[in-house]
Amino acid sequence: MNLRNVAIIAHVDHGKTTLVDRLLQQSGTYRENQRVVERAMDSNDLERERGITILAKAASVQWKDTRINIVDTPGHADFGGEVERILNMVDGALVLVDAAEGPLPQTKFVVSKALKVGLKPIVVINKVDRPDARPTEVINEVFDLFAALDASEEQLDFPILYGSAKQGWMADSPDGPKDAGMQPLFDLILRHVAPPTVEDGPFRMIGTILEANPYLGRIITGRITSGSIKPNQAVKVLHADGKIIEQGRLTKILAFRGIERTPLEEAEAGDIVAIAGLTKGTVADTFCDPSVDTPLQAQPIDPPTVSMSFIVNNSPLAGTEGDKVTSRMIRDRLLREAEGNVALRVTEASDKDSMEVSGRGELQLAILIETMRREGFELSVSRPRVVLKKDEATGQWQEPIEEVVIDVDEEHSGVVVQKMSERKAEMIEMRPSGGHRLRLVFYAPTRGLIGYQGELLTDTRGTAIMNRLFHGYASFKGDIQGRRNGVLISNDQGEAVAYAMFKLEDRGPMMIEPGWKVYKGMIVGEHTRDNDLEINVLKGKQLTNIRTTSKDEAVRLTPPIKMTLEKALAYIEDDELVEVTPKSIRLRKKFLDANERKRAVKAKEAVA
Repeated sequence: MNLRNVAIIAHVDHGKTTLVDRLLQQSGTYRENQRVVERAMDSNDLERERGITILAKAASVQWKDTRINIVDTPGHADFGGEVERILNMVDGALVLVDAAEGPLPQTKFVVSKALKVGLKPIVVINKVDRPDARPTEVINEVFDLFAALDASEEQLDFPILYGSAKQGWMADSPDGPKDAGMQPLFDLILRHVAPPTVEDGPFRMIGTILEANPYLGRIITGRITSGSIKPNQAVKVLHADGKIIEQGRLTKILAFRGIERTPLEEAEAGDIVAIAGLTKGTVADTFCDPSVDTPLQAQPIDPPTVSMSFIVNNSPLAGTEGDKVTSRMIRDRLLREAEGNVALRVTEASDKDSMEVSGRGELQLAILIETMRREGFELSVSRPRVVLKKDEATGQWQEPIEEVVIDVDEEHSGVVVQKMSERKAEMIEMRPSGGHRLRLVFYAPTRGLIGYQGELLTDTRGTAIMNRLFHGYASFKGDIQGRRNGVLISNDQGEAVAYAMFKLEDRGPMMIEPGWKVYKGMIVGEHTRDNDLEINVLKGKQLTNIRTTSKDEAVRLTPPIKMTLEKALAYIEDDELVEVTPKSIRLRKKFLDANERKRAVKAKEAVA
C-alpha cells in the first residue's frame, strides 16, 4: 500500500485549515457538485467563531496511486499538548509560513518539536498574493529559525513552494505559473516524505488523540507501529511504566477517507486509524496485542502553567439560567474533559465544592469555560493563577516565563515597552519588521501577561499583534501591580433602575444595564478611585404630584462596559469571581456579605 503521513504546522491564522480545504477539493475527494463548508476541518462552533483550530484532526486524500493522511494541528501554544503527540504519528511536515508576517513564535514552537522528532520539513510560503508579501526575506528568516533550533544538515536542505491556499495554487517561485493548482505540492509530498516505517512483530500503537463519542464511547486515534488489527480482536493497554491498564476487544476500527471516517475490516502497520471498544486507555498509552509486554516510548508533555478554581455557583441567581449547577455535575464534566485533554490537570479542592483546573494558558481554560456554558452549566471561576514550582537545589519559588513577540507600529512602541516593563518583562530584541513596524521580543512572567491582550489592543489602537510561547521557569520576579481602580458593588437584590444608575454615573462607569437582575455583593461597575464602594442601583425616583418638565426628561445613560469572558477573567482580583451561566457573565465578590469581606481582609492582614 502506498501511503504518506503528513502534518501541517504553522502559526495561528497562516492558512493551515484553508490549505487542507484546497487539497481535499483538488484531489477529487469531493464530488464536482458537492457543497462544501469553508474550513471544513474546523468543525467545532468555537473554532469557526474564533477562526482558530483547537483540536487536531485528520483527513485523507488519494493522489494518483498513493493515499496521503493529512493531520491539521492547532497553531496556538495553549493547545500545544496536541501538537507534540501528533508529530510522532507522521513522517513529514508542511511548515506553512505567511509571506508577509514570516515565522512567528508558534511556528518556532511547533517546528522545534518537529525537528526534535527528526521530521524533514517542506516549507510552504503562503499568501504570496498579499500586497505586503516579502517571500525572499521570509525564506531567509525561516532558514535562520531552523539553524537556531539546531536543525541537521538534511533538515536545513528543505524544499520550498510558494503560493496562495485561498486562490488554490502552488509553484516553485512567487510569480510562478498558477494553472497547475495544488499539483506541485502533491508531487513534492510524494517525492520528499518517506513512506511510514514499519516495525516487525504483533500489533502495537501509541494513543495520540482521544475523544468521547456518544455512540461508540472512547475513540483513540494513533498510528499503527507494527502488526495489523481486525474488529473484535483482543488487545491490552500498557501504561508508560509497563503496568497493564485494561484488556478488552475492539468494537470498531475507523480510518479517514476524505474528512469522513469509514469502518475497516483490517488495518495494517503505518496507517493512522481510530479504534473504539476500550474504556480506560488514554493518550500516551500503548495499545497492543496481549502477547506484548514492553510499552512504546511516548513523548512527555510540557507542564501546565496556569490554574483556576471552578466553583459551584452559590449566588442568589443560581439555577435560574442553566440546568447543570451541582458540584457533582461540574466535577464529572471536568474529569471527562481531563480524560481527553492531556494538557489539562483536574484536582478536587479540600472543600469539595470546587475543582482546581490547570492548563497551558488562560485561552485554553476560557475555551473550556465557554464550552461548558454552552452545554448549560452554571459555575463561578476564580482569577487565573500561575503554577509555581520549588527549585529543589535552592529552595526558592520559580515561576513560568514566556517568550513574547509583539509586532507594533513604531509610534506605539513606547507605550508597549513601558507596560511590559511594569509587568516585569525583560526586553531581548527590538528590530524593524517592515512597513514602519517594529518587532519587540521579551521574556515575561506568565502572571504579568494575564489580561494584557485587551490593554495592548487599546494602547495601540488595535494594530499590535502579540504572540506568546512557554520559555521555561525562572526565579520569582516579585510583585506586579494589578488593577488600580476599585469596584462598585450592589448593596441589595432586585432589578437595576435607570434613574438610580443615572444618579451614580459620577462614581464610575457601569457594567450593567437597566432592568438587569443584581444581588448583594455583585460588581455593577468600576469605581473612579482605588477603593471598593457599595451603591444602590435599585432606588427609583420619588413620585410626587408636581409636574416639572426638567424632571420628566428621559434618562440618558452612558453605554456600559461590556464584559466578555476573557475580559472578565483578566479584570477580577483575587477576592472576586466570575459567575458564568448560559445567558450571562457577571462579576461578583467572593464573599457577598460586606461583614464577611471585612473579616477576610483582617484575617489576610493578620497572616501578612
